[in-house]
Amino acid sequence: MHRGETSAGTAGELMRSRFSAFAVGDESYLLRTWHPATRPERIGFEDGTRWTRLEIVREEDGGPDDDKGVVEFRAHYVTGAEPGELHEVSRFVRRDGGWVYVRGKIIDS
Repeated sequence: MHRGETSAGTAGELMRSRFSAFAVGDESYLLRTWHPATRPERIGFEDGTRWTRLEIVREEDGGPDDDKGVVEFRAHYVTGAEPGELHEVSRFVRRDGGWVYVRGKIIDS
């Protein structure tokens, strides 16, 4: 899906593909799948961080017939020898027939 294609069928599928893009450092895919109103100019990848696992906690709407959706997830990573976790509730909308990431709220774990 990263090689120019951005058409995930659900918000959850887009979340999974965006996690994979973070894991491989695919900035162009992340920017293409980010809503233009909230998209940054660049992605701030952290040196030495390796994303290891994505855990979907819940999905609310975001299906093939929906226009918006929410995905709560925990993204696990390692920086150096230190494990970490990013817990976020992300909002997605359908735009021009495809899903895009709008914004997320980080949940303190």
